[in-house]
Amino acid sequence: MVRWEPGTRERLQDAALELFAARGYEQTTATEIAQAVGLTERTFFRHFTDKREVLFHGQQALTDAFLAGLHDASPGASPIDLAVSALRSSASFFDDERRSHSRLRQSVIDANPALQEREALKLVGLGRALGGALRDRGVEDMTADVAAQLAVMAFGIAFAHWIAEGEQRSFEAIVMAVVREVGAVTGELDR
Repeated sequence: MVRWEPGTRERLQDAALELFAARGYEQTTATEIAQAVGLTERTFFRHFTDKREVLFHGQQALTDAFLAGLHDASPGASPIDLAVSALRSSASFFDDERRSHSRLRQSVIDANPALQEREALKLVGLGRALGGALRDRGVEDMTADVAAQLAVMAFGIAFAHWIAEGEQRSFEAIVMAVVREVGAVTGELDR
């Protein structure tokens, strides 16, 4: 085994993602992930409860990025403006350096139904957190739910476009394009 090096969690995540992409999620063990970076299985489990957590470890950081947008919004902002502020704030989580990693991660998730389910649950949790934060700001229950779900839906669409092959726009630029489309579509509901 190699001497201790900083960034153990990140090294394990990178190795896991490469192995999942090359061999498949189900065919890769925690032991193989640890060995790929010169560590023991025990060290792996000090950092992650299971191999699935390697792919979903940043969930709280994403939620925090969303909620930071609410904290930065003006006190009199409308519910939809708060949701857009949360979306824009989430863009800080998705810089261009992260795009290739996100593409590879998504390809692993797309190839495994259990991981797809976990990803969907992550978005449900994000919507609940955002809805709760909107309620904390005094937004009525149903309005908070609608605004939060619109934001999560817009986020999912923006993310899918951001990781598409050949896409060059920033995450924030794509988010704002999706927000404009949501506005155009929902504007038709008043007819």
